[in-house]
Amino acid sequence: MDQPFTKQQLLPQEETLEILKQKGELFIGVPKENQFQEKRICLTPDAVTAITANGHRVMIESGAGEGAFYTDIEYSNAGAEITKDPNKVFGCPLILKVEPPTFAEIEMINPQSVVISALQLKVQKKKYFEALARKRITAVAFEYIRDEDGKFPVVRSLSEIAGISSVLIASEILAATNDGNGLMFGNISGVPPIEVVIIGAGTVGEFAARSAIGLGANIKLFDNSITKLRHIQTCLGQTIYTSTVQPKNLNKALRRCDVAIGATRGKDRSPVVVTNTMVENMKKGAVIIDVSIDMGGCFETSEITSHEKPTFEKYGVIHYAVPNIPSRYPKTASISISNIFTPYLLKLGEDGGLENSLRFDKGLRNGLYMYHGILTSKSVGEWFDLQYSDINFLIF
Repeated sequence: MDQPFTKQQLLPQEETLEILKQKGELFIGVPKENQFQEKRICLTPDAVTAITANGHRVMIESGAGEGAFYTDIEYSNAGAEITKDPNKVFGCPLILKVEPPTFAEIEMINPQSVVISALQLKVQKKKYFEALARKRITAVAFEYIRDEDGKFPVVRSLSEIAGISSVLIASEILAATNDGNGLMFGNISGVPPIEVVIIGAGTVGEFAARSAIGLGANIKLFDNSITKLRHIQTCLGQTIYTSTVQPKNLNKALRRCDVAIGATRGKDRSPVVVTNTMVENMKKGAVIIDVSIDMGGCFETSEITSHEKPTFEKYGVIHYAVPNIPSRYPKTASISISNIFTPYLLKLGEDGGLENSLRFDKGLRNGLYMYHGILTSKSVGEWFDLQYSDINFLIF
């Protein structure tokens, strides 16, 4: 006699998947960032409190929060385990970092672990992915994670900080105490406002414009996307000077401006929009903030600088070209990143781990580039000429 079907076999496939979603305990390791100028941390003490209250464990390397002005005691009080041994932190099943792990750090990671960090594709080498593959690591790049609206929340958040920072930095540089030309951002009665040129109408450009207007400056915004220019006009709720990037118009605006902010992006590197000659024709004492320096810079005269020595002068124009501007404000940046990560981590726990979350969350899946040592990112595979597999065939 044939055996009757079990209840499990009669359930529709969707319900079967729901049954498999069992809550799991996460064990998260947060190591200290050792890369140049990196002071941010992925989780604040408040975030650790929320995560440990949900039954998960967090191990933090001693001193990991110091750059963002968080002490070991604050993390310990929040429920984290503190250790001075980086091997213990990198031995956790789930590792959370701001910067991608170095080769030395990959050596400390246990096989089959999960790493969530930035990828920074433009500065990576083929060997990095081969090292992850040897350890059969599952890796998620947080800058490629999408939210429900299809946007990149981490990139947007850091771009907002970079945009606001660019105006604050320009304001500091203009002060006479910093050997600037003594002009002040601010609409003082009877004093002509500062003229600011912003090149690029993305998130950085939008928040630079918002901050400059808030301080009383006159702005001129350049971008080749009419849609982006229209979007910024709507977001700002007022009419501003906008133009496509036409050399004649741009040159005229740059000659008159006190501050120029470069915020363009390109596929591989930022396009050079402002030439040597254009910079040479700018006012003496004018300030250039090249936010695009992370992708090569959009001013031909730009050269990478550091937080220790942030500016240099060329043609009498002061240049600021420090990569990773948000790390200048590590506490704000850490809170911002932490606010994005915490709900994701709690969701991972609810779903029973990353495997199940990847099945249900298309946006999280978008950030995955390595699955148990198998490369799953088409862009990485094509960039480095590596074999890759479609994640949809691996997890379903």
